[in-house]
Amino acid sequence: MQKFFLGGRLIFGPDARSLPVTLLLISVPSIIFCIFVARHLRHRFSPYNAGYAIMVVAVVFTIYVLIILFLTSARDPGIIPRNSRPPEEEPHHDSSVPAQAGSRHTPGRQFPRTKEVMVNGMLVRVKYCSTCMLYRPPRCSHCSICNNCVERFDHHCPWVGQCIGLRNYRFFFMFVSSTTLLCIYVFSMSALYIKVLMDDNHRTVWEAMKESPPSVVLMAYCFIALWFVGGLTGFHLYLIGTNQTTYENFRHRADNRINIFDRGCPSNFDEIFCTKLNPSKNNFRALVQEEVPRHNEEAKAEDVGGDTHPKIEVDLENRQNLLKISEQHNIEEGIDLSKISQRQNDEENDSRESNDPLRSTLEADSIMGINHRASVTMTMIRSDPEPSSYGNSSSEIAADSHTNSRVTIKESGRLFE
Repeated sequence: MQKFFLGGRLIFGPDARSLPVTLLLISVPSIIFCIFVARHLRHRFSPYNAGYAIMVVAVVFTIYVLIILFLTSARDPGIIPRNSRPPEEEPHHDSSVPAQAGSRHTPGRQFPRTKEVMVNGMLVRVKYCSTCMLYRPPRCSHCSICNNCVERFDHHCPWVGQCIGLRNYRFFFMFVSSTTLLCIYVFSMSALYIKVLMDDNHRTVWEAMKESPPSVVLMAYCFIALWFVGGLTGFHLYLIGTNQTTYENFRHRADNRINIFDRGCPSNFDEIFCTKLNPSKNNFRALVQEEVPRHNEEAKAEDVGGDTHPKIEVDLENRQNLLKISEQHNIEEGIDLSKISQRQNDEENDSRESNDPLRSTLEADSIMGINHRASVTMTMIRSDPEPSSYGNSSSEIAADSHTNSRVTIKESGRLFE
């Protein structure tokens, strides 16, 4: 992710640690040049002290290159703001994922991978970015390093630690071309100093090079650097002239596509260097607002056959109510059974005293009937009903079972009276 400084005024790429290396590769050779080469050339052009201009040009040129590098690296390259939700378009349901009966799995909800837009009178296919949840504008691509969609994406440059896009491509080209000119300047002045040493003492090239080793090192360094920055400058001159990006050049060359953005060399250069840059689409200094979770709404939108959560919650609530009723009924029944058992003991004592075998038989039969009815009632209440029978039917079962137990107790009371 990007790194922000000064309250969001400066934005760097995720690999901004490579930026100090680039600074050293530019500033250190320039310092060596000013100390060991330009300092000795101050008095070589005596009429107007033109030798001082050599050092001034080197210092100013180096500062200019570093400023352009800073503008390239610390600038929004054209990041497109991400969407917090998918675009408001009709989603495509993948029929290859069938919905199973009785389950919450629904067909795959996907957005079309591409759609066509009109650009310069021709249809251009743009892709959907699942990370940023948007359809990328033409010439936009998602950078895998910065993890952002960038307008007119050219490439990600590790030397500046930033993506190169619509809002910093101009500065990137100025940086590369200026570095090329600086290398040429340092190489030329170092070679001039070698020539001055040869003319003063009538020395050979090898003797002059031994007298000024820093000049030799600078010439070798600039010669190697020119192969990179010089070649890069020439390549981007070609890209600007044909109105291409680095990404498009490699992709179109592989696919043999026609460049519909080419408007002619003069117009292409005018587009890059003379067009006013639009302000950034992001306010990096604004406070981040937390999004309210919308899990319930998204679940409703994704379920084609309707959401089953409310029904499950009602079933669970009915189950809990039924268990409470059964527990309360068991407590009341336990109290009534204890009273019946106490009365039974009293009647048994009376029967023993009276020694009436017929009455004892009738009382035993009545007690067995009471126990049988109570066990049946307990079994009906404790049974686990089906989820589809919850609701009003479950309450009616509990009420009927409670009424039956009351009738049983009353009937038993009549038997003992």
